[in-house]
Formats: sequence, structure tokens, C-alpha cells
Amino acid sequence: MNRIILIVWLLVVMDFGTPGRPSLAKPSRAQGHTTPAVQVDMRNVMYHFTDQIAVHIHQLHGRVLPTQRARFPVFDDVQSFTFAIAFAEIALSTETLSHVLNHYVFAAPDAPLKDITVTTTDNNRLKVQGKLHTKSDLPFAMEGTPAATPEGHIRLHTHTITVAYVSVKGLLDVLGLKIAQLVNTDKVPGVRLEGNDLILDPAQLLPPPRIAGRVTAVHAQGEQILQVFGTKPPAGVPPAHQGNYMAYRGGQLRFGKLTMAETDLVLIDLDPEEPFDFCLDHYKEQVGAGYAKMTADAGLRVFTRDCNKIQPPLPPQPRPKVPTASAR
Repeated sequence: MNRIILIVWLLVVMDFGTPGRPSLAKPSRAQGHTTPAVQVDMRNVMYHFTDQIAVHIHQLHGRVLPTQRARFPVFDDVQSFTFAIAFAEIALSTETLSHVLNHYVFAAPDAPLKDITVTTTDNNRLKVQGKLHTKSDLPFAMEGTPAATPEGHIRLHTHTITVAYVSVKGLLDVLGLKIAQLVNTDKVPGVRLEGNDLILDPAQLLPPPRIAGRVTAVHAQGEQILQVFGTKPPAGVPPAHQGNYMAYRGGQLRFGKLTMAETDLVLIDLDPEEPFDFCLDHYKEQVGAGYAKMTADAGLRVFTRDCNKIQPPLPPQPRPKVPTASAR
């Protein structure tokens, strides 16, 4: 029985079916944005937004909401959904943040900052170094303490500022100037300067799928920046699995060629000794390297291979242009 279920699952998800044959998936129903949201629960997941950008999700509770361009979330269309976080603990490495700032946030030719490197210090502060591109590429460095702002963003409360290796914060204070008056970040997504402080908006920093949630605490730990969203995990909600997993329940969700109504889908790590390495751009290969089981009430449990353990290593892939649900 399990062998039959696995064959059917691979035909549906991996698109190995006979051309022209009717889909085995349930037909999608016309729905608006009033459709019940898909509930999401994650444990110990290394979630790759791209091949180069990943965050370590220790735990996450929330909803997967369709964007205005789609009637329901579609795994193959990162623009079709947003993670609305109720509670989460998410770690971002300083190396990844450096990559995001250089290749995503400050990628424009006229961006005010270039060649940015983020590191942590022995006293759990963050140090941001780079070049003031609009000031003849003068080297600069800022060191400060990370904290959450009242609106749920991340503030780097600056203690020291150097330009061309000379400390200037004291001079700026004497002159009544702030670094925000010298560097224009109006056109930079997810980053702004407020006085001498650097403000980061996690909802805009990372590439899609977008996240939405209120940061309530930030800690620098080793070479990781731990972000806490919300105040506490929901009580009385049993885990979907004992190991590392991603669980999606309720609402409507498209996963490969399978459209699930009243979604009951759990992706389970085949190697629970390490974080579940999940690459959104390669999830079909990960599913194809594992196996699936169907529950008595037609839910799916997909035992999934880590992305970094698929051989040979997967090269970067362009994201497919998938029509939205409304266009189908």
C-alpha cells in the first residue's frame, strides 16, 4: 500500500505523469482571500530563501497568507504567499546578513554603502564595516548593541563610529550632527538611519517569500543574531512530529501539482540529528529523494532528504515563472 501511495505522490509532485492526462490533484475551488489561512508550524529548520540566503528557524508558529496576486499559497511561486509570524525564534548568521546587505539591500549602483561586513564582538555587540560609497568610498565602521524597537524592527544602538579609521562620534555630537544627516537611505529597502542608529526591518531585508511579524527581542550570540518574534509560543498545541519538520494545516495550499483543500501536510527531516536543511528552490528534488505516507484521514507525511545531502550538489537554479492561481 505504501508503495502505491509513493508512486502516486511522485507522479503528482514531480510532474512525471502522462502528458494530457487529467491531474490526480483535487480541482481548486474559486476562493477569495476570505479562505481560512494555512497554519504553519516549524521546528529546527535551516530555511533557504535562495541558495545563498538561509535562516535557522528554531521554532515558528504562524499562518501562510496569500498575497494580492494569488488566491492561495503556491510553493513554486514565492511571490504568492507571506509568512505571518505569531511567535518564532530565528537565527541569522552575520555572514548571511553581510551577503544580504551587499547583494540585495545595497545592490544598486548608487547605494550609499558598499562592501559591508557584519561581525559580532566579545561583548555581544554588532560591528558593521564598509565603505561610504557616496563619500568617495571612505571606510567606515559602526559598533552597537542590537535591540528591538517598539514597532518591531531591529535597532543597532550605536556606541562608536569611525570614518577613515578616525573616531567621529564625539565630533558629530559636538557639531550637533547625526550620521543619518550624512548618509541617505531613503531608497534602500529594509534599512534606515535614525540619528546615529541603524534600523533594520526583517520584513523587507530578506527576499521573498516575505515574512511579517513583530520582533520583540534581539541577541547577538557568537556569529549568530537571534531574533524573537511575538511574546510566547501558543499553549496547548501539540507538535506535529517529534523531530525536525515543517507542518502546514488548514486552508488551501498548492504543493507541486497537488492542490490541497483542508491542508494536512508535514515535511519531516530524514536526518533529525542535524537541522532540517530545506531549499525552496529545490524542494522537488528533496521530496524525490525521500518517501511519503498517507494518513488515515488523507493527510500527507513526506519524509524529506536534506538539501545539502542531495548528490551531486545542486547548482543554483533560476526560479520558475509560475502563473498565479487567479490566472489558471
